[in-house]
Amino acid sequence: MKKIASFTVDHLHLLRGVYVSRQDRAGDTVITTFDVRMKEPNREPVLHQGAAHTIEHIGATLLRNDDEWKDRVIYWGPMGCLTGFYLILAGDYTSEDILPLLRRVFEGIAAFEGDIPGATPVECGNYLLQDLPMARYEALRFLEVLNNAVPQNLKYPV
Repeated sequence: MKKIASFTVDHLHLLRGVYVSRQDRAGDTVITTFDVRMKEPNREPVLHQGAAHTIEHIGATLLRNDDEWKDRVIYWGPMGCLTGFYLILAGDYTSEDILPLLRRVFEGIAAFEGDIPGATPVECGNYLLQDLPMARYEALRFLEVLNNAVPQNLKYPV
């Protein structure tokens, strides 16, 4: 089988950051998939499952309610390796284009208080797997990257 593009990225040198993972077409629309990498793969502990689940719930809610971007959000969800998330948007965008959006989302997660959106047995298949304090901590850590992003945090290593 042909190796998929994400398996050709050098994970040994990948930093925390925001990367264009791929771009596809759906008719006349460009679909951009972003690799929102919160952890350095194979070099630091991965996201705790409860924190990742909480980041997924709050992040999806904030993204789909963002006045500027909500109509372009296709998907937000965790990577299986638990080192980050995929964000899929309708449109042709760069990592730099979405930094303000991601800053708003991660600021929202870092400051979130109250009931986690969608975390009831009616709304979620594993509603008890949540960890808001750890999600807030991880969001604050990732904001350091978003607020100080340099080219190495925005372009895959070659």
